[in-house]
Amino acid sequence: MPSAREMRLRIRSVKNIAQVTRALQAVSASKVRKAVQVVTATRAYTEQAWKVLVHLSEQPGHNALHPLLKEREKVKNVLVILVTGDRGLAGAYNSNVFRHTLLHFKNYPLPVSYIAVGRKGRDLLMRRRKDVIADFSNLPAAPTFADVSSIGKLAVNDFLNGKYDEVYLAYTDFVNMIQQKPVVKRLLPFEMDAEKQVMHGLGTNKIQAAFTYEPDMGELLDQIIPRFTALQVYQAIMESIASEHAARMVAMRSATDNAVELSGALQLDYNKARQQSITNDMLDIAGGAEALSKS
Repeated sequence: MPSAREMRLRIRSVKNIAQVTRALQAVSASKVRKAVQVVTATRAYTEQAWKVLVHLSEQPGHNALHPLLKEREKVKNVLVILVTGDRGLAGAYNSNVFRHTLLHFKNYPLPVSYIAVGRKGRDLLMRRRKDVIADFSNLPAAPTFADVSSIGKLAVNDFLNGKYDEVYLAYTDFVNMIQQKPVVKRLLPFEMDAEKQVMHGLGTNKIQAAFTYEPDMGELLDQIIPRFTALQVYQAIMESIASEHAARMVAMRSATDNAVELSGALQLDYNKARQQSITNDMLDIAGGAEALSKS
């Protein structure tokens, strides 16, 4: 059984950990509110951009409208943009999206390369000996579109140059403060499945609105399609940031509760041990006094 001094030191260390986790919980709670505000503010514009891309992809002969809409006859190489965090202490946030991505491409018959957005994802990919062609770590706490536009430009350029025939985006979709869902979707060439249309309220009957492209459709598409593609990457990163802060807040709250519970249990054991020690001392004194009286 540990000594009273060792138990006091352990109780003190557990209480210190509880203070740290409580502070991290408060910081994450503040950051997640700001991140959710940014996600909410950008979702409307991103969904409208998505509607334009859907409209273009449904046009007859859309393969000829722009190279980013063209389906390759033979797919040889695949690129995946994996979005994770730079730090841990976020529960299963990083491992969930990483595991979901690996399972999605587990039996893929084609070579798969990765762009790692976030240090944790990069380390996990390197540990599994995956082909990582680029690493975007240590992004600002609140990145702007300019901070992450180079990621979308890299994917677009590699696709246009024929280096990759498909580009996928793997990130964590922010549902609410409790639920964050790992998602893998094809970014290039653009596609929109029925499930995603329903999720975003873009059912077939809702995207038949007429779009007028001025001054010239071809000239305009050369500008908006790469930009809207990069916008999808930016929105995915913002969704992932909000999900990370929410996951870290929940994880730190759970850690604080566990530390408080453990501290209480250790304090009870310490009190019992101290009481037992005092009782033993009193018995020794009483025994000594009785021995002296008999002598």
